[in-house]
Amino acid sequence: MKILRLLNKKNLFIFFCFLFLLNNNLVSEEPTDIWNLENSNKTGLEDSDTKIKESEDTTKSIYQIQSKNNIDINVELDDVLSSNNIQIVGLYDPSENDLTIDMWSNSDGNRIIELINKIKKIELSKDSKEILKISLLTNSYYPKKNISYDKFLNLKHDWLLKNSDLNLIEQYLIKNKTIDNNNKLIKFLVDEYLSKSELKKSCNLLSKLDYPMKDDYLSKFSIYCLINKNKKEEAQLLYDLKKELGFNDIFFEKKFDYLMGYNQIVDETISEKNILNFHLSHRINSNFIFEPNDKTKKEIWRYLSTSNLLTNIEKVDLDDIKKISSIEKATHEGNYTEEELFELYKRFQFSINQLLNVEQSYRRLSGAESRALLYQGILINSEIEKKLNLTKILKNSFIKEDIPNAFNNKLTSILENIDLNNVPSNYTRFYNKHIKRDEEISKTIKINNKIIHQSKLINYLREDIDKQNTQKDLNDILKKIKKNKKYFISTKDIILLESLKSDGFEIAKKYENLYEVDASNMPSDINVLIENGETGLVLLRLVQILGQDNFEDLGSETLFFIVSALNQLNIDKLRNKILLKVLPLKV
Repeated sequence: MKILRLLNKKNLFIFFCFLFLLNNNLVSEEPTDIWNLENSNKTGLEDSDTKIKESEDTTKSIYQIQSKNNIDINVELDDVLSSNNIQIVGLYDPSENDLTIDMWSNSDGNRIIELINKIKKIELSKDSKEILKISLLTNSYYPKKNISYDKFLNLKHDWLLKNSDLNLIEQYLIKNKTIDNNNKLIKFLVDEYLSKSELKKSCNLLSKLDYPMKDDYLSKFSIYCLINKNKKEEAQLLYDLKKELGFNDIFFEKKFDYLMGYNQIVDETISEKNILNFHLSHRINSNFIFEPNDKTKKEIWRYLSTSNLLTNIEKVDLDDIKKISSIEKATHEGNYTEEELFELYKRFQFSINQLLNVEQSYRRLSGAESRALLYQGILINSEIEKKLNLTKILKNSFIKEDIPNAFNNKLTSILENIDLNNVPSNYTRFYNKHIKRDEEISKTIKINNKIIHQSKLINYLREDIDKQNTQKDLNDILKKIKKNKKYFISTKDIILLESLKSDGFEIAKKYENLYEVDASNMPSDINVLIENGETGLVLLRLVQILGQDNFEDLGSETLFFIVSALNQLNIDKLRNKILLKVLPLKV
């Protein structure tokens, strides 16, 4: 008999409401993180312990408020911000990259959305992604023109979901616990963890967030986590409260009753509605069997893979073409290994004639069977040009089928067994594109005082050194350069010199004629954005321009106007990170 269910439900509901109100009163007395502030109905500065003069501009940056009034990060500052309808959500302190809290304030929301939509169509490089991450996740006010707070917040959340960095999303959620529309991110993260059979991570996240679960799905997850931690009384209380509020889910209720010990009859129903339902279906049924297909959701494929529930490759029926196709797709998504897929290909039986004439025979086959023949042809051929041709055809077949990731590691393995010197010229591009070489590790920066942009001046970019010493070094190097009539001042030299000038270093008049600055290649729209102080939009434009390239891949002229833009906006820390990637000689 369910003892707790004998309680009068109305009294139970009233009791929970009382606890909820009491909890809210207690929580409101705790200090608040300034980056997680939301609108409230709090009174203005008159009700706080620390008062700011009425004549001061209450919309100034948090840093100005702190420096003028020496206010601790507590409820008083919370009152200041909430009384002015200020909402700040992000992950990084603006000062980390010399940005400001109002980096988006002057921008038009329509222009922001337009640029982000264009960026979405680009396969961004590592450096592009880093700049985009900084621009979207730096704590800042939201734009006030043609975009709402929620819509601007959704831009951040959509990027986090697309980027799919689970650690980054978790950091963001913990940093911004109090915002209302985190549900989509929370659901994504707990589902991703559970799909990898990491239930403990899902439950720990919900505990860390301590979020009032208004969402039914997250409430079910929380109840299940309590049961899993053997906190059945708490699970029952939360369940009863949800029922009082109208919760109704027959599938979950049956699983709940079984897990709580109220019903010993196993419900063998398998639900693919979401990963929690699927997990519960598996956990309840000790004889659980499920055969996925090409329509099965990828998170369920992943769950089956990480829970060792997928069909053993050796037991796959080679006549079941649909099953093999689904395995190829699952390999593309990382749920079967490439090694398993290609072991499956080796099981196919072909005639001697087909194996001797692979380049013609594969055309008469389709799908997985043709790819299996191509792979076996690669294995039996020792002629390098023929092996490369079959490898290229096989790769194109995977691309055409929209499962290119199913042939990445194996492709590299094949190419690694071929010496570049033996690769015919018509296959060099294919070889270089897909071979994976160990990245060169730059141990140290080599100083070369004969070249300006490789001289000891770059030490200024690496660490906080004495400015006076750097000024002396600058004068000495320019003096030597002027005497050397053969020295040609490169664009990279000019980039470093102009950056130093931007930071307050002086170039004596006698050295001013050593070089000329041509700013004509700066896109006109970026000039306008700089003049308007639209720092966030400038960063988005730089992401768009950088695109698939890293900073090391850029021409000197493009690099010059990017650094010039950062100089004009005084974004020195971010600029220095970029310069240290492209200027020094590394050995």
